[in-house]
Amino acid sequence: MRILAPHDRPREKLARLGAAGLGDNELLAVVLGSGFRRTGALAVANAALETSGGLHGLSRQSRDELQAIKGVGAAKAAQILAAIELGRRTLTRAPEARWRANSPRDLALFLLPQFGARPVEQFGLVLLDTKLRLLRTTVVSVGSLDTSVAHPREVFRIAAAASAARVVLFHNHPSGDPSPSEDDLEVTGRLVRAGEIMGIEVLDHLILADTRYFSFKENGRI
Repeated sequence: MRILAPHDRPREKLARLGAAGLGDNELLAVVLGSGFRRTGALAVANAALETSGGLHGLSRQSRDELQAIKGVGAAKAAQILAAIELGRRTLTRAPEARWRANSPRDLALFLLPQFGARPVEQFGLVLLDTKLRLLRTTVVSVGSLDTSVAHPREVFRIAAAASAARVVLFHNHPSGDPSPSEDDLEVTGRLVRAGEIMGIEVLDHLILADTRYFSFKENGRI
């Protein structure tokens, strides 16, 4: 096993050069904090990145998949997931900024960093006031690798409780293809009709997939 000089160890290197001066494996080693037995944190980080297919792949790993990597137990898997989630959140504006939904593209850019690369399908809502300003974003249901459940009763209970005037539906496709399925079309139509009855407008439904998206509004489906 290669022994690093003290100034080349990830934590010392971070103190000397700043976080931007570290490679992906070194940043992950800092998050891990330590290795196991005679294997250092950097070696564990290298193994995690290799197994996941790089940093982007790591962001799609589940807790169980991370724990299966040698040297990454339950605690280290939790550390990795927490670090990835913090990174996602830094890419979105704080709710205090009262971000405004001006277009489907703006909504996609807001949602993709948070939900585009999730390993299982999640269905959620962007809740907006009468001026299209963000009230909050919430996940309604979490499904399997390719399905989640979106019941109108739950969707509009959440929207009404938040005093939302309008909502944007969203869910992710773990397959990486944002094209809508027949189920997506049927669910969207049902929720739009329910919104008309409730007096809460469904502005759009975005399907997220890694860095791509499909907007029902942009494509004339709403």
